[in-house]
Amino acid sequence: MGQVTAPAQATLTVEKTVFPILFAISFSHLLNDTIQAIIPAIYPVIKQSFRLNFTQVGLITLVFQITASLLQPFVGLFTDRKPMPYSLATGMSITLIGLLSLSIADSFQWLLVSVALIGMGSAIFHPEASRLAYLASGGKRGMAQSLFQVGGNAGSAIGPLLAALVIVKHGQSSVSWFAAIPLLAIGILALLGNWYKKHSVRRQTKGQGLELMPGLSKKRVIISIAILLVLVFSKYVYMASMSSYYTFYLIEKFHLSVRESQLYLFVFLFSVAVGTFIGGPIGDRIGRRYVIWISILGAAPFTLLLPHVNLFWTSIITVCIGLTLSSAFSAILVYAQELVPGKVGMIAGLFFGFSFGMAGIGSAVLGRLADATSLAYVYNVCSFLPLLGILTAFLPNPPKAK
Repeated sequence: MGQVTAPAQATLTVEKTVFPILFAISFSHLLNDTIQAIIPAIYPVIKQSFRLNFTQVGLITLVFQITASLLQPFVGLFTDRKPMPYSLATGMSITLIGLLSLSIADSFQWLLVSVALIGMGSAIFHPEASRLAYLASGGKRGMAQSLFQVGGNAGSAIGPLLAALVIVKHGQSSVSWFAAIPLLAIGILALLGNWYKKHSVRRQTKGQGLELMPGLSKKRVIISIAILLVLVFSKYVYMASMSSYYTFYLIEKFHLSVRESQLYLFVFLFSVAVGTFIGGPIGDRIGRRYVIWISILGAAPFTLLLPHVNLFWTSIITVCIGLTLSSAFSAILVYAQELVPGKVGMIAGLFFGFSFGMAGIGSAVLGRLADATSLAYVYNVCSFLPLLGILTAFLPNPPKAK
């Protein structure tokens, strides 16, 4: 297939960064991921009330993440050809239905259906929301993606805190109290859909061939995408160990209460939000490849230390892990989008979907491993994952983003 040069991608962005749109889509991401974060945050509650083992807990995460991951690349590919501005509000409506269903579920199977609906809503939301951030970036794609991502990470941090304050105290039925969150998001996303409809451009790719980063062959791009997916695997399997089992690890090793463990999880997830925000702008300045190097491989010393320290150092080290490891995704995603600039939605869907899928599979496998051994053993195994960051050496070094 032929190559076209980078200027063709300019039709996908406005001339100047539209910060009100970026802040609005970031806030919507916060609301979306707050709802998603409630799922792992209530694991201690439903594990006790439904008498679940760690394998079943991991299966809940697997169903949620797999549902979210399988649809995302297809949503992105479809909307590359036909933008759907109001699909964002539609996806959030499905999330609302799943949330209300989760609050009244009275069997393990019903729990699985509920989280699958929330995953479906997420699958519709992420590719188009990422494209909207790209569109409003004014060329500052790393900054825009980080701003979008930090909203989601902030929501992931807020979810467990709300669960600790409300759901742990009032039980599963109180999940329905959070219905106001997706309702607010639906209103915001409907307004964003109006702006998106006015500024989106339907791409006409027939006869142009596949757009690739100038100077790279199709084979080199495919290999680079594969390496980036391996790095996403290392990041999200490790993050799954934290989001799904960190509270149990703290309770088991340091004898904390459920509420205390949720507060430690909040601190970790807040550090993830901060690290996410830092990664994109730095990538715009110094190059995304360097950020990927520092983020993935730089987390290894901290992950290797974590299983061997006391509670005080556990809290410090997990903050360091959150700051370093989380700065990778924005850089990885924008780097991949620049490798194939004509497929912004498809690449966003592929990487969001793959990250969700790896988190789900990782959570299920790690849950099974925890049942067979111990959570301490799980964290010892996972500590080696960031060493896969060495593969960054095989990525091409593109010019710095302007």
